[in-house]
Amino acid sequence: MGLFSKIKSVFTKKEEKKDTIESKEIRSYEKGLEKTKKEFVNKLNILGIKYTKINDDFFDELEELLIMSDISVETVMFMIDKLKKRCKEEKIENFDELKEVIVDELLFLYVDGEVVSSKLNIKDNELNVVLFVGVNGVGKTTSIAKLASKLVKDNKKVMLIAGDTFRAGAVEQLSIWAKRVGCEFFGSENKDPSSVVYDGLELAKKENIDVVLVDTAGRLQNKTNLMMELEKINKVINNVTPNALKETLLVIDASTGQNGIDQAKSFKEITNVTGLILTKMDGSAKGGIVLSIKKDTGIPVKFIGFGETVDDLMSFDIEKYIYGLFKEF
Repeated sequence: MGLFSKIKSVFTKKEEKKDTIESKEIRSYEKGLEKTKKEFVNKLNILGIKYTKINDDFFDELEELLIMSDISVETVMFMIDKLKKRCKEEKIENFDELKEVIVDELLFLYVDGEVVSSKLNIKDNELNVVLFVGVNGVGKTTSIAKLASKLVKDNKKVMLIAGDTFRAGAVEQLSIWAKRVGCEFFGSENKDPSSVVYDGLELAKKENIDVVLVDTAGRLQNKTNLMMELEKINKVINNVTPNALKETLLVIDASTGQNGIDQAKSFKEITNVTGLILTKMDGSAKGGIVLSIKKDTGIPVKFIGFGETVDDLMSFDIEKYIYGLFKEF
């Protein structure tokens, strides 16, 4: 029995328990991945009907299909080589035998022999700082609000700091979200971002805040300016809260596909990104970015967004993702 068969067996049983949190999450993954499933899995099935016997033409079309699903060319070539090797070693000759091998190898692409945790690094009874980065328009501010909502529901005392003082309306927008989800807020439109972060952190210490979520400007056009700005903010965080655990989450719009991977590589050059948030997954047929981005950047996906409401941000689970995508494969 392959790895996917074991996952399928476990999640099928979990899904039968209709009212559990986990069964609801599994259904959210299935619903959120419908567009990717239609574009990728259905076409993969058609490929299997076309080629009852595995040959070079089959692998050429599979390669094209994987690339169209926004798995990077380098990663696709790596996977195709692995599949060809397994077919030879295990004497796999038809698509039915190869189906589960394909899914297993997609899972291995993400895991890559590691224990990959999507858990946010938060400690109890301490001040924790989460810095958000990402270009404008990817859903960064709403992702901050959604994560704040999750933390508030976990009985954490949360503060949002508006470190994006450049974009018109950014401070006010974050302030409105803070009121909506029931957390503290600190911001000023007329100050340098690092000064705002400094004052906000000092207040957070006085107010015994558990988690501070810091917004930053979403510009990538001028890497030098952005790098200097983030360096200043990081220096302030380390000076004001030297013992605080810190995460830096990069927010990426999943529908941008390969462009999103390029953004991740660029931000990784600028700052120490510890995790990714992939937004707008439900509106994209390019779900392959999930499998490719970890392989290409080494950064794990920590959260995934399937909708517009405040409850639509979920902790990422690679097994639920694989099950939601390939359940009927």
